[in-house]
Amino acid sequence: MSSPTRSEAAGLQRQIGPVQATAINMTQMCGIGPFVTIPAMVATMQGPQAMFGWVVGAIIALADGLIWAELGAAMPGAGGTYIYLREAFQYRTGRLMPFLFAWSAVLFIPLIMSTGVIGLVSYLGYLVPGVVDADGHTTVLGHVIGIAVVVVVVFALWRRIGEIGKLTTVLFGVMLFSVLAVVLAAFTHFDGGRAFGFTPGAFGSHGAFWTGLGAGLVIAIYDYLGYNTTAYLGAELRDPGRTLPRSIVYSVLGIMGLYFLLQVGVLGAVPWEEVTNSSSIASLVLERTWGSTAAKIITVAIVITAFGSVFAGLLGGSRVPFEAARDKLFLPWFARLHPRLNFPTFGLLAMGVITAVGSLFTLTDVINMALAVLVVVQSVAQVAAIFVLRRRQPNLKRPYRQWLFPVPTLIALVGWGYIFYSASTLSKWLTLAWIVVGVLAYLVWAKLERTWPFGEKEIREAYAA
Repeated sequence: MSSPTRSEAAGLQRQIGPVQATAINMTQMCGIGPFVTIPAMVATMQGPQAMFGWVVGAIIALADGLIWAELGAAMPGAGGTYIYLREAFQYRTGRLMPFLFAWSAVLFIPLIMSTGVIGLVSYLGYLVPGVVDADGHTTVLGHVIGIAVVVVVVFALWRRIGEIGKLTTVLFGVMLFSVLAVVLAAFTHFDGGRAFGFTPGAFGSHGAFWTGLGAGLVIAIYDYLGYNTTAYLGAELRDPGRTLPRSIVYSVLGIMGLYFLLQVGVLGAVPWEEVTNSSSIASLVLERTWGSTAAKIITVAIVITAFGSVFAGLLGGSRVPFEAARDKLFLPWFARLHPRLNFPTFGLLAMGVITAVGSLFTLTDVINMALAVLVVVQSVAQVAAIFVLRRRQPNLKRPYRQWLFPVPTLIALVGWGYIFYSASTLSKWLTLAWIVVGVLAYLVWAKLERTWPFGEKEIREAYAA
């Protein structure tokens, strides 16, 4: 009768509980992100006022997370956004929107994962000579190591979901240890005047905070991405109506607290001008406070944390094309499950390859491209989807209904619009080009399948009572 049943019939198993779900989200959210982007955030916002950029980013992430919470709790299947767009937009545009999402997700999800690989290599350069050059750029050896890391991640994911949940909890513990160690080290040598020495006039109408906020939010929201990872695993969650919303809210609030403490601590331990020029800021803080031995030990933990973020992201992302392929809306290879281990094999391999290729580019370029695609095809589309589904499917069972609806949804819409506006011009044009090509690809498929706009729409309310 419903997609959860279909997912279970296809071999997916509900073995992820609330603790593991929150751990998966937080591991994916934190990862290497703040360790490599804090210098960029401080440089963009020109001083210690950068700490408040994380707070504004958290507000947008939480508002958007409440959209995911309602949609995911009501439609807990494999694929997340793919399902929500399929159910919401089938009435007017047939399968165009879910096709565009699957088309784009195969690109932007592994691109986001490749940033974790880039950051991992950057910190490995603190430990291994020759991985990065004197200017902090990745060498040929660094790129080879990055590709090898992706191979190891895919190999680690080649197992049952129950075993993966346990492994993710361990990686989550390493992530917490890494962040808290840097925070503790920073606060043992904390200078409040340095940390809160905001740039004069920073909060004025034309101050550094406001002029840098747009680009700063691009960085901040990138670092928060991952609060929705469990939505892609909806068919593998126990009691998804409760587990999914809680995992999203807890992970956003928890990571916001960690990021804020980390940013304040770093600014109190190292002058902000030095922060902007560091490629491994956490290692620098530890070296200044606890010495080089401690710095090397914690850097190893940070490298493991980066590995964990890539691990969690590819775990959830590989389920997106799986659901689309089972709907016969994407290449049929993506619908294959491992005959014994019950996970989508081709989706994992394809996204692993794209992650490896993305790791060859610069961090800033990859972040801008991935976010620009994500905003148009996923975030703004889901804002529309929650309104459409409340009107079109009023009888849809909603274990969680968004608090203060539609206020969080509108906050998310404004935030995502501002982030897209602030992205680089090249990334915006490439995003539009990718969408145009996707529409053309859909039209070819629709013509072959004789579906809308070349045939009848198939209206199927898979989750409605």
